[in-house]
Amino acid sequence: MAEGAGTERAGAPVDRIVFLGHSTVLIELDGVRLLTDPLLRGRVAHLRRRAARVEEHAFADLDAVLISHLHHDHLDIASLRMLDGEPPLLVPSGAGAWLRRRRFAAVSELAPGEAAQLGAIAIEALDARHNGWRVGGPHAQSIGYLARGRRSVYFAGDTALFGEMAELAGELDVALLPIAGWGARLGPGHMDALEAARAAAMLRPRLAIPIHWGTLTPVGSPRGAEELQEPARLFAEHVARLAPSVEVRVLEPGEATTL
Repeated sequence: MAEGAGTERAGAPVDRIVFLGHSTVLIELDGVRLLTDPLLRGRVAHLRRRAARVEEHAFADLDAVLISHLHHDHLDIASLRMLDGEPPLLVPSGAGAWLRRRRFAAVSELAPGEAAQLGAIAIEALDARHNGWRVGGPHAQSIGYLARGRRSVYFAGDTALFGEMAELAGELDVALLPIAGWGARLGPGHMDALEAARAAAMLRPRLAIPIHWGTLTPVGSPRGAEELQEPARLFAEHVARLAPSVEVRVLEPGEATTL
C-alpha cells in the first residue's frame, strides 16, 4: 500500500521505500536512511523531469548515498550538492579520487563483494552488467547494492539481465528493478519490462518495485503520460505470469510504501 512521501512516523522506525523517480529511491531500514543515485533537479543535460519535483524533506538527514555508476543521470554533481550535511557517498571503485577533487570528502569505494556497515545495516556491493564509464570522467565499474538489516533490499542500479542474479534467490525482501529508461529505445546494459520480470523470477523477492521509469524525457520529446506509464503496467503483467509468488507494488514518483 502506497503512502505519501511526507508521512510522519512516531515511535519505532518503520521500514519503507520511497520512489523519488528514475533511479532515485529513499530506503529506510532499521532507522537508517539511504538514498540511491540522487537526481533531484528538474533538468539534467538534455533530459527534463516529467514527474513531480522532489520535496526537500525526502532527502534530508541521510546516513549515506549509494551511487551505482557514473552516468550523468545517476551521478549528478549538482544534485549531490543539494544534500544537507555532506552524507557519506558509497561509490564504485575508481570513482573516489574524481569525486574528492570535486570537494566531496566522505567518499568510500566499493567493488563487488566488498561491504560497508552503517549502524545496523550492512551494505554490500554487487555485480551489475552495464557500461558505466563517464564521458570526460573516470572509468569505473557499475555496481548494485544489497542493504541488509532486519530486512534485505536489493538495488540493481542499471544492469542487463544476467544469470548470477539467481545467487540472491530466496534471501530478498525487496528488489528495486529498473524496467525502462528515458528514451524511446533502450541501449545495451538495460532491462525492459519483460527482462526485469525475468529478473524477478530469478531473484524471487517477496516484493518487487519497478524503478527507472516514468520520470525523464528528452527535451522536445512528444511522449505523453500514458506512454511513460506503460513499462510499469507491462512489468506487473509479466511478473504475474512469470513469478506469481512475487508481489509487485508500482509506486509513482514521490510515493512510498511500508515494508
